[in-house]
Amino acid sequence: MTREETAMELDDDETNEVSPMTLGVYYRRAFPHSTYYKWLNYNAPAPTTEFTHREFSFTINDGVYLRYQSFKDPSEFQRELVRLSPSKIDIGAIFTAAPKHAKSLQPGVFRPVAKELVFDIDMTDYDELRTCCQGGDICPKCWKLMTIAMHVLDRALREDFGFSHLMWVYSGRRGVHCWVCDERARKLDDSARKAVAGYLSIVRGGAEKGKKVSLSQRYSHHPHIVRSVEIIEGYFEEVLLEGQEILLTRERWTKVLAALPDEELRKQLDAQWSKRPDKPSAEKWSEMVDIVEKRASKRGAKFALSTFERDMMLQFAYPRLDENVSTHLNHLLKSPFCIHPKTGRVCTPIARDQFDTFDPFAVPTLAQVLKDKGSEIAADRAQDDLQGSQRAQLMAGYVDVFEKFVSSLPANSNGASNQSLEF
Repeated sequence: MTREETAMELDDDETNEVSPMTLGVYYRRAFPHSTYYKWLNYNAPAPTTEFTHREFSFTINDGVYLRYQSFKDPSEFQRELVRLSPSKIDIGAIFTAAPKHAKSLQPGVFRPVAKELVFDIDMTDYDELRTCCQGGDICPKCWKLMTIAMHVLDRALREDFGFSHLMWVYSGRRGVHCWVCDERARKLDDSARKAVAGYLSIVRGGAEKGKKVSLSQRYSHHPHIVRSVEIIEGYFEEVLLEGQEILLTRERWTKVLAALPDEELRKQLDAQWSKRPDKPSAEKWSEMVDIVEKRASKRGAKFALSTFERDMMLQFAYPRLDENVSTHLNHLLKSPFCIHPKTGRVCTPIARDQFDTFDPFAVPTLAQVLKDKGSEIAADRAQDDLQGSQRAQLMAGYVDVFEKFVSSLPANSNGASNQSLEF
């Protein structure tokens, strides 16, 4: 009996586990092989180096990490994916040669030449301000921070850099990834990627630093800053003041006041709120803004006072990027449609018009996909049939988002000249 035939007979206990057996069933029945290949081959009719020289890494057997995997065509990729049933798939760069031959090549011959510009936003980077959850846990309240991050970053990448092919993906647990797939973005070298990431990174410093946003007066009216603040303003009261209650207790408001560049005002507000500590955060915020604005309007007041409200809104709600993920060509990132080993959830694409409605808790788990009757396929289907992944009903909407995105990509220009991106 083949692995596929055995997998068809999994009982309820087995389908509830993330195991090589259940993953094998998923990769065989529900993984969108055809569209996945079209994406990484950029809609070219035959395999190109975009696909054949692409590095994949597989995590198998409780942590065994297989790097520099590559495949000559989509059939080989599908067969190996089903055979190895990795618990994690990472996607890397396109190299000068097929990565599986890396060990046989002379140093300097094998090097990365292209990869999507990628961004990683992880909820743990917001732990210092989250009052509802910590670590890997998330809830509807703090997920709104990811909603804001997607809106801000998506607008910046489109309007400031002119990119148009952005795919957002839920990480399967506590964050989101962005894949910028424009050819111009794929051809950026490390220095250009660092410049883009630096431009988009505003919040600096760890939990011990009081004020994490410091913008020069010249940069203060930059369109990116103005636009980002406008986006954040639409969410700030609901998400930070009501949802996170960032000023509810003395411990919390002390952290906010630590960023206020006026000791007298810090003491005044602390004393005022200590008399009525149960006052809602929204009311305290309004009082703070009024007091700071009055002081800022006086002659000789510090410039930082006039921008304090704006800077704090950015500090609490602006996207917190893992810059290392974005700045290096050879950095790998978790693939869409793999399974998160901790939650069992599928890493699903998020449509641009679904930023506000996307629900991470509604994303199907591996167990749910395997139990979904819509995922069953004919027992005699050829193993290398790329059209054979009959979609599970639970997966249908997410696969639709993926297909629409891939169909919007221009066909591989196969060596078209690279347009420069200036900063």
